[in-house]
Formats: sequence, structure tokens, C-alpha cells
Amino acid sequence: MSTILTNARLILEDEVVTGTIAFDESGIRSVDQGRSSLPEAIDVQGDYVAPGLVEMHTDNMEKHFMPRPKVFWPNGLAAALVHDAQMAAAGVTTVYDAICAGTPFSAKDYRRTIFNDVMDALHEGLAQSVFRIDHRIHMRCELTSPDLLRDIEPYQDDAIVQLVSLMDHTPGQRQWRDLAHLRTYALGNGKTEAEFEEDVAVRQREGQANVARNWSAVVEMFQARGIPIATHDDTTIEHVEAGIASGAVISEFPTTVKAAEAAKQRGLATIAGAPNVVRGGSHSGGVSVAELAEKDLLDGLSSDYVPASLLQAVLKLHDKHGITLPAAMAKVTWKVADILGLKDRGHLKPGLRADIVRFKALGATPVIATVWSQGRRAF
Repeated sequence: MSTILTNARLILEDEVVTGTIAFDESGIRSVDQGRSSLPEAIDVQGDYVAPGLVEMHTDNMEKHFMPRPKVFWPNGLAAALVHDAQMAAAGVTTVYDAICAGTPFSAKDYRRTIFNDVMDALHEGLAQSVFRIDHRIHMRCELTSPDLLRDIEPYQDDAIVQLVSLMDHTPGQRQWRDLAHLRTYALGNGKTEAEFEEDVAVRQREGQANVARNWSAVVEMFQARGIPIATHDDTTIEHVEAGIASGAVISEFPTTVKAAEAAKQRGLATIAGAPNVVRGGSHSGGVSVAELAEKDLLDGLSSDYVPASLLQAVLKLHDKHGITLPAAMAKVTWKVADILGLKDRGHLKPGLRADIVRFKALGATPVIATVWSQGRRAF
């Protein structure tokens, strides 16, 4: 059955128009200005209608596999389904679930414990067609891990792995270049001061050797499949150049204006955190993402650890930072889709996938009414 939404504020690529959109499971059928007189048309009373959001990096899945420290949920598919519903409720219709591969610095990290369970749950959910939205895997490769290659080799040809990022969380480097921020983060997660100091010493000693060995091996493993490669937490021009030399096409979460400028100048797409925009800054001492947007150094946003932050960030960029609504919405829809090579979504255009979100804005707060994924109601 087709759905017709009328009296809608349609967020197009370059403008917002009042109009009507018709779609079904085969795709978007028409996008027109003006109101429809058809009796089956739904009057959305001036709500915004936009493309479904495209999320390329969210850690949200992990929260449902380990809802409390050392509490591992025994039903992986059930955990994945809750995550799926939460992403749909945030307006996301395409999600690259960021699954962390590798345990940093020989530590007993919960991410390695749940890694295979998450992969299995996503495979099962896709095989059973029980997800509301489109799921793919963003393999976050922790290069500091001594066991990284062993962990990811079983998945190097896995069809649902469609994005790979190169992460280096060595203390004193990239995201954690300021050890004071790392100390605050670690102590807030239950470590003692003595444990923190010991952990830093081990991680700095092991990190350099493991990163040097793993970087080229991971690139070689996945580049043969044409999978996009992203760097992570670029801080210096040298970091950006290392990514380019390895064939990276994305600079995720640049931590400085200098790194973001270098990435843009050299043709890398820049992706940064929507929570940073909503909160007004980084929790780990990085650059303000709103500042990057104002300087035209930001291509896309990621919800990172808060799914609902995407639309909130869009509204804040528009209301507080002088970004037009179509330009802000592009950072969570068509620009991200284009970066990832998804040419069938991200725009309100006839012939594309009917991934649609209807919402209103109460000041800075988005209120999502309905979400459709491939023409079917997902929320």
C-alpha cells in the first residue's frame, strides 16, 4: 500500500518546501509542492518530513549486550532487537553498528567478550528479517591489541562488514593526548589511581609495537574488498597523511581544527560526534564540532554513544550556529550516504528508497512522529 503525506515541510537538498510525498515499499513515487486533495492523503499539519537518517558509527549496540559492568546479557538477538528499535525511534533507517575488534593492551576488556556474540546476533537477525531498519557492520579495529588480527580474520570476507576504522587509543596519542582527560575518564569508570598509572605504563609500552604491526595488515585485509577505510581521532597533519597513504577516505572524529583542515584539503570526508554538538564540546578535550561546522570542515555527524543526538544536533546547528536546516540535515542523511557509496538513499527523490522520518521541533527538541524504512513503518 502507498503512503501519501501532505501539508508537510519537506527537507530537500537545498531548501524546505511545503508539499506532498508519496511512497510505498518499492520506493519514493513522487515529491511535489502543494497540498494533495486525495482522500487517502495524511495531513501531517506542517511537520517536517526528511530522509531517514544514516548512522555510520554508533556504539549503542554494546550497551544492550553488557547493560551493567560485568553483566553479560545471555540472549544476543534480544539485545540486538532492542538496539534496532532504539535506532529506529531516533529516526535512523540505515545503521553501521560499530563493533570494536581487539582488546587494548592485553587488558581484559568486555568488548572482546561480546564481540562474537554481537556478530552472531546481527547475522541471525538479518537472516530472520526481524530488524526494523537496515543494519551493516562498521569494524572498529583497535590497533593497540596484540590479538587483533586473530579476532578479525574470521570476518574478513563477511558481507555485512562494510566499513573499517583504524583506532589507536595509546595514552598520550590522538583522543587521549591529554592524560588528565584520560585519568578523569578512567577513574570515573571505576579504576583506582594506582590502577590507572599501571595501565598507562603498560599501554604506552605495548601500544607502539602493536599499532605498527596491525595498521598495514588490517588495511591489506579489507582494502581488497573495496571496503571504505576510516582513520580515527586524527590530531595532527601527520595522522591525516598516514591515513591517506593507507587509502583512507574518511577522517572520523578529528580532534583539532588543524587535523580537520588537513583532511578537507586532502579530500578526506570528515565525520564528528553529534553528542559534542549537543553538549557544546568534547568530553575528552577535543575540538568543538560546532566550530568545525561553522568553518565548513564537517561533512557528517555520528551519534556515537547517544542515538537521539543526531536530530538534536541538526536542530542546534541550525538554531545556534547559522547552518541552514537543509545543510544541517545533509550531515545525517545524503552526505553520509554518499560517503559510504549508498546512492539509493539519503534524499527525498522519486526512485530512491522510501526511508522517511516525520518529526516536529519543540525549540531544540525533535519530536519524532513516524519513521518508515523501505516504505514500511519502523516506528
